[in-house]
This record gives sequence, structure tokens and C-alpha cells, in this order.
Amino acid sequence: MLIKLKKERTHKEDRRLALWLATSAGLLNAIALGAFGFFPSHMTGNTSQLTSEVSSTDLTDILFFATLILAFLTGAIVARMMILWGIIHNVRLIFCQVLFVEGLLLTGVSVYEMFFHALTTNREIIVFLCGLMGIHNSTSTQLSGGRVRSTHITGTLTDAGIALASVMVAMLRRDFSKDTAAQRSQLKTHLTTLFSFITGGIAGLILFRWFGFNAMLALGIMLVFIASFSVVRVSLRVRKVRAPLGR
Repeated sequence: MLIKLKKERTHKEDRRLALWLATSAGLLNAIALGAFGFFPSHMTGNTSQLTSEVSSTDLTDILFFATLILAFLTGAIVARMMILWGIIHNVRLIFCQVLFVEGLLLTGVSVYEMFFHALTTNREIIVFLCGLMGIHNSTSTQLSGGRVRSTHITGTLTDAGIALASVMVAMLRRDFSKDTAAQRSQLKTHLTTLFSFITGGIAGLILFRWFGFNAMLALGIMLVFIASFSVVRVSLRVRKVRAPLGR
């Protein structure tokens, strides 16, 4: 799921990726809404809010919303640079490592909020979470070749609509070609992403009401665990394959 091999990725691998990363994105998005009143992944809304603040000439809010957008963009750039470094140096586990770093950062900010939460630092934490969301979305997009965008629900809905229309037209024409099968698989992947994000969002609000910032801490630990499990699993598989060759 978190390894980009030379062979073409299957839709099954992408659906597993969507299940984990879109769910975690929905969780963090909802937890941030409950804690700070902002969606750290909702760049369309933040951009719209920025334009409305420009018309009201409120410089403080203009700078804040501009910073949110810049933070998300910076996270995407950082993830891309890390992954390019891994590709250049033939590091097959680079996607796991990026997710591991993201999990550690989320865990750290969660611990900080558990012990030092203050309204005066809310905006700084939101900016930080926007950066993490940029890393999150950039990682899933690059790993899946653009088929899974864990936080970009507007684009996913558009892609799902296109895939659904293609499947419906193919069914009416009784077209059973390979292209139609690919469209059906892509539609399933998009629907998995949407379902996972929505489910994660609902669960995130409930968990935050019950457990507060402990819920965000658990999410950070979960991301670290997923990345670590993938690293260990791949390392054991590679060692098992290489063992007969060394005899």
C-alpha cells in the first residue's frame, strides 16, 4: 500500500491507501474543527474566505487565511522534495518515512495541546495542521499517481462523476471493453475515498467530544504505527527473498 513498485499499482492497493489516509484526513479535519473551528484541509473555503476578507480590508484576517493557504502549499512542496530525494537515492520506503514523520509531528502537536492548550496559540496550531494536511495529500497523490487525493474531496467528487458517467454510457452501449473495466475500478476507488473521508469526519467529531486532544494524539500514533508496520513488513519480505540468493 505504501510502496511504489516498478509494476503498475492496482486499484486494490489504491483503495487500501484511500481507506487509511482518507479516513485519517477526515478524522484530523473534524478534530481540528471541533478544537479550533477551522478545517485545515479546506483550501477552497479558505481561499473564498480570503477573498471576502480582502473586500472588508481586515488585514489581520487576510494575512491569516493567506498563511493557511501558504502552509498547505508548503507541506505539499516539502513532501514532494522528500519523495524526489528518495526516488533519486532509490529509497523504496520513502513514502513510509514521509508518513512516519507526519505522524511524529502530529503526535508532538497533540501532546503540546494536551498540556499547554491556550486560545492565544490556536491560529499557530491551525497553520501547522494545514502544513501537515499538505504533506498528507501530497503523499497520497504521488503514491497513487493522482488516483487518491486524501483531502481533496472537490476533485474526488468531480473524478467520481466523470467515472460514473463513463460507466453508465458504457452500460447503455453494452460496451464490455477493458477501458470500461478500468473506469469501474476507478469509480470504486473514488467512492472508497469519499466514504472514508466522510466516515472519518463523523468519527472525528464524536471522538473529540469524548476524548478531546487524546483523539488527535491517537491519530498521530496510528499514522506512526502504519508507517512503521509497512517498513518492518517490507524489510522482512526483502530479507526473505534475498536469503536463498545468499546461500
